[in-house]
Amino acid sequence: MKLGLQLGYWQAGPPTNHAELVAAAEESGYDAIFTAEAWGSDAFTPLAWWGRETSRVRLGTSIVQMSGRAPTSIAMHALTLDHLSNGRVILGMGVSGPQVVEGWYGQPFSKPLARTREVVDIIRQVLAREGAVTNDGPHYPLPYNGPGAMGLGKPLKPITHPLRADIPIWLGAEGPKNVAQTAEIADGWIPIFYTPKSAGMYQPWLDEGFARPGARRTRETFEIAATCHLEFTADDGPAKQAVVDGMKPIVALYMGGMGAKEMNFHHQVFTRMGYGDIADEVQRLFLSGQKAEATALIPDELVNDMHIIGTEGYVKERVAEWEATGVTTLLLSARSPEEIRKVAEVLA
Repeated sequence: MKLGLQLGYWQAGPPTNHAELVAAAEESGYDAIFTAEAWGSDAFTPLAWWGRETSRVRLGTSIVQMSGRAPTSIAMHALTLDHLSNGRVILGMGVSGPQVVEGWYGQPFSKPLARTREVVDIIRQVLAREGAVTNDGPHYPLPYNGPGAMGLGKPLKPITHPLRADIPIWLGAEGPKNVAQTAEIADGWIPIFYTPKSAGMYQPWLDEGFARPGARRTRETFEIAATCHLEFTADDGPAKQAVVDGMKPIVALYMGGMGAKEMNFHHQVFTRMGYGDIADEVQRLFLSGQKAEATALIPDELVNDMHIIGTEGYVKERVAEWEATGVTTLLLSARSPEEIRKVAEVLA
């Protein structure tokens, strides 16, 4: 199992220590660095900036929001960065959610699976550069001949020859249909709440996708990049409990506050994981402004399943459990170069 450094997206301002973190990841043998985007910083620019300071680590997006750019624009970003980095790009994409898609990008959220399939197909056409890029689908028609069109659209193929005709595409997916489609059309999967305890839930969905005609990958060649918080503690008692308690507000945010009450994909995942009653109450409290009360409901068991927190021996055992479920890359955040180096040393 490989290690990835998750740099995430910026908060109110640019982080001040990412240069040090990226250098430590490169030196310590991490396989990749990843960046994200929400409604502030974008995912591609930091990779271009820090990619110049590296020569080995792969450069991944987790994730690019599909509705933020036309599919051909996403392909142009990936094509350009792949040249600049000498073939190190991993293109991670996802549909995001209706609050962001419709509220920030001003695009309709409906039909996310069909839109994903069209986006992936268009990007692969651009990168293959075998002919003019066209699409007959209703979501991203190329050429465009809909309302307001002048009727002069011309099918084009990229001026620049891609360095690689087949840049790895990994998709963020949470629900059964989306996970199955990801296994069918993508090279990898970026789950948000994949854990050893919940791993069995996903296997039939993945198998359905692998079994479809024309599936790109098999289970043996498919990548699963799972995200978790890994932290060493002095003991598996009070010191560990303090870290677990510190993670609970984040879990409560995703369970109850990330999305509308009518459609919160993260809430649905927690329900599938067996925490439906808790998730409903956490959501009710969180959306009513009672965040502390919502946080208090998050059980230790859930945090310990989602994250790896404990002594060195415990961490090694837990990492082995994650790997045994099929995880090929563990995406970890870090606060310091020392943390990055210690993880690499302990797990070597």
